[in-house]
Amino acid sequence: MIQTITTDKAPKVVGPYSQAILANGLVFLSGQVAIDPKTNQFTGGSIEEQTKLALDNLSAVLQSVGSNLNKALKTTVFLKDLADFEVMNKVYGEYFPDYKPARSTIQIARLPKDALIEIEMIALS
Repeated sequence: MIQTITTDKAPKVVGPYSQAILANGLVFLSGQVAIDPKTNQFTGGSIEEQTKLALDNLSAVLQSVGSNLNKALKTTVFLKDLADFEVMNKVYGEYFPDYKPARSTIQIARLPKDALIEIEMIALS
């Protein structure tokens, strides 16, 4: 069975996609940027601030299905500038202090809202 996941604890979607899809015990989470779920506005800020908010938003979606970041299997990090890798990696590591999911990190020409970072994830439910 495939289930669409929606929570008001994460930013609302702005197009024909879902915050996440739950299928066969896996949660496929759409990419998150630094959008405040309370205002649905892009917050901008430093790479540290944007990384934290993206991961907080992913965590909120996981919590809505009874999961958490410790059940993350794979993340993909899209960076506007790979020069931000070291700083992003430090913040990211704070969210995964013991358990480390598989990860890819790539530089991309442009992200929605001119964000510095977007993170997507696959996790266990």
